[in-house]
Amino acid sequence: MTASVLGPGHPGGTAPEPADAPRVLHSAGAPSDRVFRGLARGSGGVVLGLMLLVGVFLASRAWRALAVARWSFLTTAKWEPDSHHFGIAAVLTGTVLIGMVAILIALPLALGTALYISEYAPRRIKRGLVSLVDLMAAVPSVVYGLWGVFFLQGHVVGLSRWISQYFGWIPLFNVDGVDPHDPLATSTVYTSSTFIAGIVVALMVTPIACSVMRETFAQAPGGEREGAFALGATKWGMIRTVVLPFGVGGIIGGTMLGLGRALGETIAVYMIISPVFAVQPHLLQNGANSVSALIALRYGSASHFGTSALMAAGLALFTMTLVVNFIASSIVARSRSGAGTEA
Repeated sequence: MTASVLGPGHPGGTAPEPADAPRVLHSAGAPSDRVFRGLARGSGGVVLGLMLLVGVFLASRAWRALAVARWSFLTTAKWEPDSHHFGIAAVLTGTVLIGMVAILIALPLALGTALYISEYAPRRIKRGLVSLVDLMAAVPSVVYGLWGVFFLQGHVVGLSRWISQYFGWIPLFNVDGVDPHDPLATSTVYTSSTFIAGIVVALMVTPIACSVMRETFAQAPGGEREGAFALGATKWGMIRTVVLPFGVGGIIGGTMLGLGRALGETIAVYMIISPVFAVQPHLLQNGANSVSALIALRYGSASHFGTSALMAAGLALFTMTLVVNFIASSIVARSRSGAGTEA
């Protein structure tokens, strides 16, 4: 009884109990797990290495042109590399405008299609719809370009005229040199426009965005779905309070993935637009351009210095795409569905 109160240094005292601490668990894992982990890390390292090599290649080939143009490369709207007067202000503006039009059209299409397939479609046709959407992503871009030139363009001119007539007071929808209220005005001013190119690119990126959104919606927790129904929610109420909040990461990720392809789309845009080397902010007006279309148009006839200038344009597009995807990945990682995939 007396020994229990004696100090720890006393011969008859008791030593204090050690403080509680978490026990560290060490597990080497099965050989198959170690192999899979190594392959996954190796694949990720190869992808990052390839991206780094692409960036280094573009930078090394573009250095000669960038050393001459310097910061004016981002502000000059002309493309005359042989006279050392060139820049991507015009084509970069066109690239962004075409991408924005494409995403504004593709987002509701992809979102609605993904919600219908995952939440409303009968089971007997769901697999067929999934296969159909995936097959749309496999259609070559040249086919979309031909369809846009020979079919879509003739049917969209009327819509472009209507938008210009009633919304021409908005600078983006204004068309220079034509009276939209004149029924006899030529329709060629509405062809080969940013608007038409954006529609075609939107149809190209919709399947990609839809697939990402659909997979995210399908992973929404079943318990929360049933809980919403148990509380009296309708089908749309359950989607609005459970599926859509959970799928924010998929919506953003699919949209940004589509935007990345829209910014870099080449053949379809090249076939539709009428290239102009000036800042063209009017979506409905004839004439547009993009960085990828510029490279496709000028690469075959470019001089050695002109090729360096085109590599600089490609480097700018590469950097812009990386920035867009980095921002998207950051937003997705902070969302609920993104956090689930990160774990």
